[in-house]
Amino acid sequence: MSNEIITRENDRIKRFFSSLDRMLDKIEAALTGCKPTLNGERFLSDSEVSDRLKVSRRTLQDYRTTGKIPYIQLGGKVLYRESDIQKLLEENYRKGWQ
Repeated sequence: MSNEIITRENDRIKRFFSSLDRMLDKIEAALTGCKPTLNGERFLSDSEVSDRLKVSRRTLQDYRTTGKIPYIQLGGKVLYRESDIQKLLEENYRKGWQ
């Protein structure tokens, strides 16, 4: 066994900390896309839904007003069930002609 003092400048220590940094980056990336669920259901904000549907937030407001899209309003916050959005898309799917 050597009596070497291990410091931050040691290559093994540098590789170890580099490995930890990569793991932390991967964990942060995984958590960024993760939304908590309530009873197994994910809820989306109006900006998330408008991004997914490729419509403006004003168009989304029209959909709510005309009853085309279900939503939940808590105070000034509007939320959409992810399952409702998926169901809406599936119900309005039209096959192409072939």
